[in-house]
Amino acid sequence: MIFQATLLASALLLPTQDGLSPERIARKLKRMSPRAELAQDPTNRVADNLEAALLGKALFFDTRLSPDGRFSCATCHQPERAFADGAPLPEARGLIPRNSPTLLNVGRRRWLFWDGRSDSLWSQFRHPLENPLEMDGDRLALAHLISADPDLRQRYETVFGALPDMSDQARFPAHARPGRDFDDKRVLAWGEMNTADKATINHLLANTGKAVAAYQRKLETAESAFDRYARALLSGDKSGGGHLKPAAQRGVELFLGKGKCTLCHMGPELTDEEFHHLAVPPLNKELAADIGRYRGAKLVKSEPFNASSVYSDQRTGEAADFVTLLKADADQFGELRTPSLRNVAETAPYMHQGQFASLEEVVRFYSTLEGAQRSGHHQELTLTPANFTEAEERDLVEFLRSLSAPLAEPEWGESPHPQSAPDESATQD
Repeated sequence: MIFQATLLASALLLPTQDGLSPERIARKLKRMSPRAELAQDPTNRVADNLEAALLGKALFFDTRLSPDGRFSCATCHQPERAFADGAPLPEARGLIPRNSPTLLNVGRRRWLFWDGRSDSLWSQFRHPLENPLEMDGDRLALAHLISADPDLRQRYETVFGALPDMSDQARFPAHARPGRDFDDKRVLAWGEMNTADKATINHLLANTGKAVAAYQRKLETAESAFDRYARALLSGDKSGGGHLKPAAQRGVELFLGKGKCTLCHMGPELTDEEFHHLAVPPLNKELAADIGRYRGAKLVKSEPFNASSVYSDQRTGEAADFVTLLKADADQFGELRTPSLRNVAETAPYMHQGQFASLEEVVRFYSTLEGAQRSGHHQELTLTPANFTEAEERDLVEFLRSLSAPLAEPEWGESPHPQSAPDESATQD
């Protein structure tokens, strides 16, 4: 009966149950669908190069990037789990204090990581590669791997030209990376390298990141049921073409109206690409408060591989301006990136520490704000309880499920070689 009343209201051009007229719903839907083509990345000249993407795919699944051969990018970003890992907090060489975000449609993100400390996919790559808690690899080992592996070498040189001669171990040690842990022999080895050789390796690292980014840009999803519904509705079919169940249609209205969800989850990507403090309670008391964007903004400005750096293929322009004009202030304390809601039903658990196991729990939190914990002095003025009824919560979840879609090109989700389970007997040194 509710669905029939909604259709009747639409036919009579009257406001819906959430106070939105069909005209307003149409205007809002036009801003949510269809999605635009994937934008170019002028900071990465090979962003849409097929050969670069194939090299990036090979590296993405290659466990040799970690010193013990146990971990790859795909360890925490598993194709069968929508390129997330299904855990509240991921674990590789150590326990990582933030949830693994999905890589689906990641080429559309303005900022990377929960705190936005990287401004491009290619600059992001070095962080998991060299993070002691993740792959714990190093850029010299990466360079030697590409140089020594005939397939990787051929792929690299096809895209980027000749590799440097890595045979001189005095100039190019087997392992080295920058850092502050001077108990790490790799950090000491990096310090002993001359400036020109460091720059050579850094350019190779940047190129490798650009290849991995080219692969990740292929992880685009196809049209969702919601997109088909929106297209039908906007073409004049008041039933939405039968693409959404009545509950999901009511959920659309709640999302656009009573829930005020589009304050943060706006546009075709269903994210404002900004940062907010949502007062979500921590996963457990042992985890330190997350400083979030306050630290991330500082890190991206000092990032040696950001859009304005010598490693960028376009050092001036919009991407560089995002960084150079960025300010870091105390109001950003605890703010975290708004994720896209596309394919959200496939990426549980949710929030930056995986605090919520299901979409139902997420919607219930926004409905009640039960357990909300503020940190710092910044307050999200738009964050107020939505006060959904139980039926409305179910309807909103049904809408969120309608945002899922498979990869547009499924072959990019297939590993070039089976990913074996980590050997639990392997040492962690």
